Amino acid sequence: MNTLVFQTITVLVSIISSSVAQAGNIPAVIAFGDSILDTGNNNNLRTLTKVNFFPYGRDLVTRRATGRFGNGRIPTDLIAEGLGVKNIVPAYRSPFLQPNDILTGVSFASGGSGLDPVTSRIQGVIGVADQLNDFKAYIAKLNSITGDEEKTRSIISNAVFVISAGNNDIAITFFQTPARVTRYTVFSYTDLLNSWTQSFIQELYNLGARKFAVMGTLPLGCLPGSSNLLGGMCLEPANAVSRLFNQKLANSVNNLNSMLPGSRSIYLDMYNPLLDLVKNPLRYGFTSPTRPCCCAPAAPVPCLDASRHVFWDIAHPSEKAYQTILPHIIQQIQQSFA
Repeated sequence: MNTLVFQTITVLVSIISSSVAQAGNIPAVIAFGDSILDTGNNNNLRTLTKVNFFPYGRDLVTRRATGRFGNGRIPTDLIAEGLGVKNIVPAYRSPFLQPNDILTGVSFASGGSGLDPVTSRIQGVIGVADQLNDFKAYIAKLNSITGDEEKTRSIISNAVFVISAGNNDIAITFFQTPARVTRYTVFSYTDLLNSWTQSFIQELYNLGARKFAVMGTLPLGCLPGSSNLLGGMCLEPANAVSRLFNQKLANSVNNLNSMLPGSRSIYLDMYNPLLDLVKNPLRYGFTSPTRPCCCAPAAPVPCLDASRHVFWDIAHPSEKAYQTILPHIIQQIQQSFA
């Protein structure tokens, strides 16, 4: 490492360490889970579940596909920006990762993954357990950059850990996998997902994490992949399972506050704000509530203006939809972890 690079890293570490010492400051945003938070970890995997090609990313500043499942920035980026950390959160497995990226947070999320190991195996993506292994490697890298275990612990304990999981477990694994639908009821499977969530957060806690923001699932029955089967109407059975899981998840997350001393866990409602956009699109400036902008049988040619669509593709909201629902969530995170 040349002298200039070393000096630059030293300055960055000093600035971040100083910031952490100030009450209420958040030095990093670290993301785990599925495509809602994946910023490109699937790009080099042998899987069909990746989007590093046009027209994905067409509304990013670079106008390039990065592996984000959308037309522009996604919640990982928007949350980090809202918390004053940075505007873009890179994927941990990006070959272009820089020391400053490590210091201020990365995404370990993998599109198509879930809490259930079967979910990741079906699509050949990075399961939650493997994301945890990546995080352990990340800690070692962070430690080598700071050169001080205490500074490393300070960054991790003050970082916000954002988690999104359960969408694929319910939409794909439970409803479409015989090994699951024949073995579990809706109630037992959602119980199992919540048990896995608690175990995962416990593992992160054991590694030093203390601030957890856990996203509930989207209204899965309103995603174009489901609603377009009914001419644009939401598939209520899928929504009912989403609500059941989210209710249990909210309770589980709240219980973690008494189970994990010195930590704070909050539940982030993604279901109701997005459902409101679908039910009342004109109120928010949308003209297409369930017809996706691109990459679907209903939209073989990408639309010209994705900001008029609640959904970008058959399973993911547009950047405008995220920008509409996230301010309240960012405020919730700020108030909880200040």
